[in-house]
Amino acid sequence: MPNDRKPRPSPAAWRRRLLSGAVHRGWRWLQRHGGVTAESPGPYRFRRIGTGTRLAFPQGTVFGEPWIELGDHCVIGEQVTLTAGMMPDLDLGPDPVVCIGNGLVLGRGSHVVASLPVVIGDDVYCGPYVYITSDNHSYDDPHQPIGKQWPRSQPVEIGSGSWLGAGAVILPGARLGRNVVVAAGAVVRGEVPDHSVVAGAPARVVRRWDPETGWQPPLRTPPPVPVPDGITPEQLSGLAELDDAAGRDRLTGS
Repeated sequence: MPNDRKPRPSPAAWRRRLLSGAVHRGWRWLQRHGGVTAESPGPYRFRRIGTGTRLAFPQGTVFGEPWIELGDHCVIGEQVTLTAGMMPDLDLGPDPVVCIGNGLVLGRGSHVVASLPVVIGDDVYCGPYVYITSDNHSYDDPHQPIGKQWPRSQPVEIGSGSWLGAGAVILPGARLGRNVVVAAGAVVRGEVPDHSVVAGAPARVVRRWDPETGWQPPLRTPPPVPVPDGITPEQLSGLAELDDAAGRDRLTGS
Protein backbone atom coordinates (compact mmCIF):
# COMPACT_ATOMS: atom_id res chain seq x y z
CA MET A 1 0.00 0.00 0.00
CA PRO A 2 1.29 3.50 -0.79
CA ASN A 3 2.37 5.56 2.17
CA ASP A 4 0.23 8.73 2.17
CA ARG A 5 1.68 10.10 5.37
CA LYS A 6 3.44 13.42 4.91
CA PRO A 7 7.06 13.52 6.03
CA ARG A 8 7.56 15.17 9.39
CA PRO A 9 9.41 18.49 9.30
CA SER A 10 13.05 18.26 10.26
CA PRO A 11 14.25 19.79 13.54
CA ALA A 12 15.81 22.65 11.54
CA ALA A 13 12.47 23.34 9.83
CA TRP A 14 10.71 23.37 13.21
CA ARG A 15 13.24 25.85 14.56
CA ARG A 16 12.73 28.15 11.55
CA ARG A 17 8.97 27.94 12.00
CA LEU A 18 9.18 28.74 15.70
CA LEU A 19 11.61 31.61 15.08
CA SER A 20 9.39 33.05 12.33
CA GLY A 21 6.34 32.91 14.59
CA ALA A 22 8.24 34.58 17.42
CA VAL A 23 9.45 37.37 15.12
CA HIS A 24 5.95 38.09 13.84
CA ARG A 25 4.43 38.02 17.32
CA GLY A 26 7.14 40.37 18.53
CA TRP A 27 6.55 42.75 15.62
CA ARG A 28 2.81 42.81 16.28
CA TRP A 29 3.56 43.57 19.93
CA LEU A 30 5.79 46.48 18.88
CA GLN A 31 3.14 47.81 16.50
CA ARG A 32 0.50 47.61 19.22
CA HIS A 33 2.57 49.25 21.94
CA GLY A 34 4.77 51.56 19.83
CA GLY A 35 1.94 53.66 18.44
CA VAL A 36 1.82 57.30 19.57
CA THR A 37 -1.36 58.71 21.10
CA ALA A 38 -2.26 61.49 23.51
CA GLU A 39 -2.20 58.93 26.33
CA SER A 40 1.04 57.29 25.14
CA PRO A 41 3.11 60.01 23.44
CA GLY A 42 6.41 58.15 23.71
CA PRO A 43 9.36 60.52 23.19
CA TYR A 44 7.29 63.11 21.31
CA ARG A 45 5.86 66.34 22.73
CA PHE A 46 3.40 67.58 20.15
CA ARG A 47 1.66 70.90 20.63
CA ARG A 48 -1.56 68.89 20.53
CA ILE A 49 -2.63 65.31 19.85
CA GLY A 50 -6.39 65.05 19.62
CA THR A 51 -8.68 62.40 21.06
CA GLY A 52 -8.52 59.12 19.16
CA THR A 53 -5.51 60.13 17.06
CA ARG A 54 -2.78 57.53 16.56
CA LEU A 55 0.60 57.54 14.83
CA ALA A 56 1.37 53.98 13.76
CA PHE A 57 4.64 52.29 14.64
CA PRO A 58 7.28 52.63 13.33
CA GLN A 59 7.12 56.40 12.93
CA GLY A 60 9.18 58.22 10.32
CA THR A 61 11.26 61.33 10.99
CA VAL A 62 9.51 63.55 13.52
CA PHE A 63 10.84 66.85 14.89
CA GLY A 64 9.56 70.29 15.78
CA GLU A 65 6.61 68.68 17.60
CA PRO A 66 5.91 71.77 19.76
CA TRP A 67 4.80 73.47 16.52
CA ILE A 68 2.66 70.56 15.24
CA GLU A 69 -1.05 70.23 16.05
CA LEU A 70 -2.92 67.00 15.30
CA GLY A 71 -6.72 67.04 15.44
CA ASP A 72 -9.09 64.38 16.75
CA HIS A 73 -9.45 60.87 15.30
CA CYS A 74 -6.54 61.12 12.87
CA VAL A 75 -4.89 58.00 11.44
CA ILE A 76 -1.18 58.50 10.69
CA GLY A 77 0.34 55.52 8.89
CA GLU A 78 3.70 53.83 9.34
CA GLN A 79 6.93 55.62 8.37
CA VAL A 80 5.23 59.02 8.09
CA THR A 81 7.49 62.06 8.38
CA LEU A 82 6.15 65.10 10.28
CA THR A 83 8.58 67.99 10.64
CA ALA A 84 8.32 71.67 11.56
CA GLY A 85 11.39 73.79 10.84
CA MET A 86 14.44 73.23 8.67
CA MET A 87 16.10 71.10 11.35
CA PRO A 88 15.49 69.96 14.93
CA ASP A 89 15.76 72.20 17.98
CA LEU A 90 14.89 75.49 16.28
CA ASP A 91 12.70 78.11 18.00
CA LEU A 92 9.89 78.71 15.52
CA GLY A 93 8.04 81.33 17.57
CA PRO A 94 4.68 81.29 19.36
CA ASP A 95 2.41 80.03 16.55
CA PRO A 96 1.93 76.49 15.22
CA VAL A 97 3.50 75.60 11.89
CA VAL A 98 1.69 72.36 10.99
CA CYS A 99 -2.06 72.40 11.76
CA ILE A 100 -3.95 69.20 10.95
CA GLY A 101 -7.72 69.06 11.37
CA ASN A 102 -9.94 66.27 12.61
CA GLY A 103 -10.30 62.95 10.83
CA LEU A 104 -7.13 63.09 8.71
CA VAL A 105 -5.94 59.84 7.16
CA LEU A 106 -2.27 60.04 6.13
CA GLY A 107 -1.02 56.98 4.28
CA ARG A 108 2.14 54.99 4.84
CA GLY A 109 5.40 56.70 3.90
CA SER A 110 3.88 60.16 3.49
CA HIS A 111 5.72 63.38 4.36
CA VAL A 112 4.56 66.71 5.77
CA VAL A 113 7.61 69.00 5.78
CA ALA A 114 7.11 72.63 6.76
CA SER A 115 8.93 75.73 7.89
CA LEU A 116 6.00 78.01 7.03
CA PRO A 117 2.39 77.19 7.91
CA VAL A 118 0.86 74.05 6.42
CA VAL A 119 -2.86 73.87 7.26
CA ILE A 120 -4.84 70.72 6.46
CA GLY A 121 -8.61 70.76 7.00
CA ASP A 122 -10.96 68.16 8.42
CA ASP A 123 -11.60 64.73 6.89
CA VAL A 124 -8.75 64.89 4.40
CA TYR A 125 -7.74 61.44 3.09
CA CYS A 126 -4.24 60.89 1.73
CA GLY A 127 -2.99 57.75 0.04
CA PRO A 128 0.48 56.34 0.63
CA TYR A 129 3.64 58.32 -0.16
CA VAL A 130 1.97 61.73 -0.41
CA TYR A 131 4.40 64.66 -0.07
CA ILE A 132 3.21 68.01 1.31
CA THR A 133 5.75 70.79 1.83
CA SER A 134 6.03 74.54 2.27
CA ASP A 135 9.67 74.48 1.10
CA ASN A 136 11.32 73.90 -2.26
CA HIS A 137 14.94 74.03 -3.37
CA SER A 138 16.08 77.07 -5.36
CA TYR A 139 18.72 77.16 -8.08
CA ASP A 140 19.22 80.91 -8.68
CA ASP A 141 23.00 80.76 -8.26
CA PRO A 142 24.53 78.54 -10.96
CA HIS A 143 27.83 78.35 -9.04
CA GLN A 144 26.43 76.90 -5.81
CA PRO A 145 25.17 73.36 -5.23
CA ILE A 146 21.38 73.45 -5.30
CA GLY A 147 21.12 71.73 -1.95
CA LYS A 148 23.13 74.54 -0.31
CA GLN A 149 21.01 77.40 -1.65
CA TRP A 150 18.31 78.93 0.54
CA PRO A 151 14.93 77.39 -0.35
CA ARG A 152 11.83 79.19 -1.51
CA SER A 153 9.02 78.82 1.01
CA GLN A 154 5.29 79.60 0.93
CA PRO A 155 2.36 78.52 3.12
CA VAL A 156 0.14 75.61 2.03
CA GLU A 157 -3.58 75.06 2.60
CA ILE A 158 -5.58 71.90 1.89
CA GLY A 159 -9.35 72.26 2.20
CA SER A 160 -11.58 69.98 4.23
CA GLY A 161 -12.97 66.86 2.60
CA SER A 162 -10.21 66.54 0.01
CA TRP A 163 -8.64 63.32 -1.23
CA LEU A 164 -4.98 63.11 -2.27
CA GLY A 165 -4.10 60.03 -4.29
CA ALA A 166 -0.98 57.92 -3.86
CA GLY A 167 2.27 59.73 -4.58
CA ALA A 168 0.70 63.18 -4.95
CA VAL A 169 3.04 66.13 -4.37
CA ILE A 170 1.73 69.40 -2.91
CA LEU A 171 4.26 72.19 -3.48
CA PRO A 172 4.81 75.51 -1.64
CA GLY A 173 2.05 78.05 -2.21
CA ALA A 174 -0.61 75.48 -3.11
CA ARG A 175 -4.10 76.34 -1.91
CA LEU A 176 -6.61 73.55 -2.40
CA GLY A 177 -10.29 74.24 -1.89
CA ARG A 178 -12.87 71.97 -0.27
CA ASN A 179 -13.54 68.45 -1.56
CA VAL A 180 -10.71 68.52 -4.08
CA VAL A 181 -9.52 65.28 -5.67
CA VAL A 182 -5.80 65.10 -6.48
CA ALA A 183 -5.01 62.22 -8.82
CA ALA A 184 -2.24 59.78 -7.98
CA GLY A 185 1.18 61.16 -8.88
CA ALA A 186 -0.07 64.70 -9.53
CA VAL A 187 2.21 67.66 -8.72
CA VAL A 188 0.13 70.58 -7.44
CA ARG A 189 0.98 74.23 -7.09
CA GLY A 190 -1.15 77.39 -7.07
CA GLU A 191 -4.90 77.72 -6.50
CA VAL A 192 -7.31 74.80 -6.93
CA PRO A 193 -11.03 75.67 -6.67
CA ASP A 194 -13.57 73.80 -4.55
CA HIS A 195 -15.02 70.55 -5.93
CA SER A 196 -12.36 70.04 -8.57
CA VAL A 197 -10.37 67.07 -9.83
CA VAL A 198 -6.74 67.78 -10.76
CA ALA A 199 -4.26 65.48 -12.46
CA GLY A 200 -0.86 65.61 -14.12
CA ALA A 201 2.54 67.14 -13.53
CA PRO A 202 2.08 70.04 -13.30
CA ALA A 203 -1.50 69.37 -12.22
CA ARG A 204 -4.42 70.94 -14.06
CA VAL A 205 -8.17 70.82 -13.49
CA VAL A 206 -9.73 67.95 -15.44
CA ARG A 207 -13.22 67.99 -13.91
CA ARG A 208 -15.32 70.45 -11.90
CA TRP A 209 -18.68 70.51 -10.18
CA ASP A 210 -21.17 73.03 -11.55
CA PRO A 211 -24.23 73.75 -9.35
CA GLU A 212 -26.52 73.83 -12.39
CA THR A 213 -25.14 71.09 -14.64
CA GLY A 214 -23.32 68.83 -12.17
CA TRP A 215 -19.90 67.36 -12.93
CA GLN A 216 -18.28 68.64 -16.10
CA PRO A 217 -17.27 66.63 -18.00
CA PRO A 218 -19.91 64.19 -16.75
CA LEU A 219 -18.89 61.20 -14.68
CA ARG A 220 -18.63 57.99 -16.68
CA THR A 221 -20.02 55.68 -13.98
CA PRO A 222 -23.13 55.93 -11.78
CA PRO A 223 -22.64 56.85 -8.12
CA PRO A 224 -22.27 53.93 -5.73
CA VAL A 225 -25.35 52.95 -3.76
CA PRO A 226 -24.74 53.60 -0.04
CA VAL A 227 -25.29 50.89 2.52
CA PRO A 228 -28.67 51.47 4.23
CA ASP A 229 -28.62 52.52 7.85
CA GLY A 230 -29.05 49.72 10.36
CA ILE A 231 -27.98 46.86 8.11
CA THR A 232 -25.96 44.17 9.90
CA PRO A 233 -22.75 42.47 8.69
CA GLU A 234 -24.69 39.22 8.34
CA GLN A 235 -27.23 40.90 6.07
CA LEU A 236 -24.43 42.40 3.97
CA SER A 237 -22.84 38.96 3.63
CA GLY A 238 -26.19 37.51 2.53
CA LEU A 239 -26.60 40.24 -0.10
CA ALA A 240 -23.12 39.54 -1.44
CA GLU A 241 -23.94 35.84 -1.74
CA LEU A 242 -27.15 36.68 -3.61
CA ASP A 243 -25.21 38.93 -6.02
CA ASP A 244 -22.66 36.17 -6.62
CA ALA A 245 -25.43 33.66 -7.32
CA ALA A 246 -27.16 36.06 -9.71
CA GLY A 247 -23.88 36.62 -11.54
CA ARG A 248 -23.33 32.88 -11.94
CA ASP A 249 -26.87 32.46 -13.25
CA ARG A 250 -26.31 35.14 -15.88
CA LEU A 251 -23.06 33.47 -17.00
CA THR A 252 -24.62 30.02 -17.27
CA GLY A 253 -27.90 31.23 -18.72
CA SER A 254 -29.91 29.35 -16.09
